[in-house]
Amino acid sequence: MPNIWIVEDDEDIREIALYALRTANFEATGFESGDGLFPMLENKRTLPPDLVILDIMLPGDDGLTILKKLRQTARYQNLPVMMLTAKGSEHDKVKGLDLGADDYLTKPFGVMELISRIKALLRRSNFAPTNSQEYVYEDIKINHAHRAVTAYGEGVALTFKEYELLHYLLTNKGIVLSRDKILDAVWGYDYEGESRTLDMHIKRLRQKLGCAGEHIKTIRNVGYRLGE
Repeated sequence: MPNIWIVEDDEDIREIALYALRTANFEATGFESGDGLFPMLENKRTLPPDLVILDIMLPGDDGLTILKKLRQTARYQNLPVMMLTAKGSEHDKVKGLDLGADDYLTKPFGVMELISRIKALLRRSNFAPTNSQEYVYEDIKINHAHRAVTAYGEGVALTFKEYELLHYLLTNKGIVLSRDKILDAVWGYDYEGESRTLDMHIKRLRQKLGCAGEHIKTIRNVGYRLGE
C-alpha cells in the first residue's frame, strides 16, 4: 500500500486530503510544517514515504525550501514530490519545477484530481525494469535496470521525472517529439496550457548533463529531439 505524506498547515485542507487518500487505499500521514517532516524522515523505525505533497506557504521553512533540502539529500533525490500552490502563483510553480518538483496542483483542488495525479506519479516512480537494457547516444548512457545515468562517464543525479523524460527522449532518439506527445508519455495526463512544465524540466536536464545536454535539440514551434 503506497505511503503518502502531506505537509499542509491548513488543517481543513490537510484533513480532507488525508481522508481522500485513505479512502483511496493509501497510507497517509499529515504534517503542519517541515519541523515534523524531517525528524520522521530520519526515523529508521518509520516507513518512508513513496510520495510527498508539499504546500508552498508554510510556517517556518516554506515548501520550496523543504524541496531544496530534499533534493540536496542523496537518498531523497528520486522521491516523488508534488507541490501545492495558490491560484495564479506561476512564479512559485516555475521555481518549484526548477528545484526538482515532479508535479504541482493549484488550490483549491478536487480530491479526484489529487488522487489521479498521485497515481500517475507513482506508476512512473515504481516502474521496475525486468532486464539490464542500456540505452546510449554519444556521451549519454542509461542503465535502465538501475535507473542510472552517465554523461562522459560521470554519474548524473536526476529526479525520477527528469529520468523518465531523458529515457523517453533517448528511446526515441532522432525523432522529433511534440510537446503534447512528451507530456502525455512522461506526465500521463493533459498539461494543456502548461508547456512550461516541460520546458523547465528540459532546462534542468540540459544543465545536469553538462556538455552532453547539447544533444537535446529544441524544434521550434513543435517540441524536442535528442540527437540528429
